[in-house]
Amino acid sequence: MKRVPRFCALASFALVVVAVGAEAQTARRPLSDVVHEASIMQLQDGLRAGRWTSVQLVDAYLARIAAYDQQGPALNAMIRMNPAVRREAAERDRERARGTARGALHGIPIALKDNFDTFDMATSAGSLGMVGVRPAADGFVVARLRAAGAVIIGKTNMHELAAGITSVSSLGGQTRNPYDPMRCPGGSSGGTGAAIAASFAAVGWGSDTCGSIRIPSAFNNLVGLRPTQGLASRRGVVPLSHTQDIPGPLARSAEDLAIALDATVGFDAGDSVTRVVQTWGTSTRFGDSLRAYPLRGMRIGVLANYMTGDIDADIRDSVRAMVRAMQGAGVEAMDVRVADFDSIVNASVINYETKDDLIDYLRAVPGATARSAREMIDRGLYHDFMTGRMIAMDTTGTRDSEAYRRALAKQVVLRDRMVALMDSLKVDALVYPTMRRRPVLVGEPQPGGTCGLSAHSGLPALSAPIGFTNDGLPVGIEFMGRPFSDVRLVSVAWGLEQLGRRRRSPSTTPALVAGRSPIPVRVTNVVRSGAARATTRFTFDQAANILRFDVRVSGATSEDVEAVVLRRHDADGRTRVIHRMAGPGMMHASGAFPLSGIDRDALAAGRLRVALFTAKATQGDAPVTGVALR
Repeated sequence: MKRVPRFCALASFALVVVAVGAEAQTARRPLSDVVHEASIMQLQDGLRAGRWTSVQLVDAYLARIAAYDQQGPALNAMIRMNPAVRREAAERDRERARGTARGALHGIPIALKDNFDTFDMATSAGSLGMVGVRPAADGFVVARLRAAGAVIIGKTNMHELAAGITSVSSLGGQTRNPYDPMRCPGGSSGGTGAAIAASFAAVGWGSDTCGSIRIPSAFNNLVGLRPTQGLASRRGVVPLSHTQDIPGPLARSAEDLAIALDATVGFDAGDSVTRVVQTWGTSTRFGDSLRAYPLRGMRIGVLANYMTGDIDADIRDSVRAMVRAMQGAGVEAMDVRVADFDSIVNASVINYETKDDLIDYLRAVPGATARSAREMIDRGLYHDFMTGRMIAMDTTGTRDSEAYRRALAKQVVLRDRMVALMDSLKVDALVYPTMRRRPVLVGEPQPGGTCGLSAHSGLPALSAPIGFTNDGLPVGIEFMGRPFSDVRLVSVAWGLEQLGRRRRSPSTTPALVAGRSPIPVRVTNVVRSGAARATTRFTFDQAANILRFDVRVSGATSEDVEAVVLRRHDADGRTRVIHRMAGPGMMHASGAFPLSGIDRDALAAGRLRVALFTAKATQGDAPVTGVALR
């Protein structure tokens, strides 16, 4: 009969970051990773002062992409690079040397989602069905960015055809979340979200048809705005639904977001929906208005419909905590529940428009492999994860159906009702979680969306970071306002930043050391149980987020050995096993496993311990020391 273990010997497990040796320092001068988490204005200040050039910034971003996109955490955020990026950066440097700088984006490397038309790079929307598409001209937003002096470093992966929220595509593969590479980054602009979170560019552009800017913003600890419908031009963006599509930036701060918006919003004679801008006016600039709308005196309505039911408890608690923090800053908050909410918000027209919108786009560009969703289906030019969506977009309906007209009418009703609600309550915005559920593991469908409220009404909505789940995954809060309250929403995001920094860079993409990712850390841990001794050699690769171990037990027979485990000691005093390294009778074992966010935090705080369980001994443990991961 197997004996029940009576002993658990504990030993501290803490990793110490090893500094680069003096020999390596003299062999090659280390490169400072100046772009890691750097804001646009920080980069611009360095350009003006001559501390670096635009070419050097490009090289710094390219070094990070080389270290982390296909290596390390293998984020797979970039689908294609701009082969002329260094040449374009050099031209911006020459312009600056001649005394010409076009603005805040001059010489700043940026990233574009793969559905933005560029005259000098292919546009494929992540789909094998669009291989060969070479637009003859830049889209409106891209032309604005080039005119502002921005340098396009490359295009980002996306959910195929923008028709999903987990960012997997037949051409680009699966993009991963830098906060936990086992999980999805949100979508469909997930490549942009992961790229900006990992500092692959200063700021990036995505498109939002139902959450595709806001969801990756929430999942990647970023701020992103879905503008009022008509504030930004859709011309030159591969369509999913012309009624609901709108482009916009994702950024690491409200100031960066404001700079990006000022460069790209406005009237476009080639897109009729932007005529509303002429009524709204263009005199108010985002960057000039960050401080114009203080939080004190603001009124918000917390949308109770999205705060109950199928919501992760720690996401709900994070939203409530942010609301309390806002109240402490002088914001008045009230709970709001909308009757028949699920019925009125269900007004998507995506499946009625995609089929014909895509045909219209492909008809106008040369070189496409396929000319319709039907052809992509027949030839198998799509990812398996897209099967249901491809069939739905090809068969649900058309733009001349009665069902489509009813859906469009519902959108008008939804918009009018939401505006009337905000007017009656005298609130400046409705507030709710950007996503009610945490990012799913790769390969799973993503539940918990709230995107339809803004997308179906055409009202502006902004997602801002507010913290992390109990397992270290970012949480976003969404503010939806009245038509053309976009400037005020961005100022709200700036106000939240003044209440305390909620952004934290991903631990899997730290600052480079001498132009490379930090070397894996190795440490030996010894724990004793009477005469028994377990020696464990650990190697932690922070970028890959993999902990490797090799454990050997001596001083005991196999009959005495029950287990060698790695346990986490939480701040609340609870202890739990996070990995069994060796089991009953095992004298030697090795393996590797990823660490979740909460386990990485425990590692950094020195709260991971090795425990040796034997059948006959007294208890003993060792002190815990902390570690600071890069």
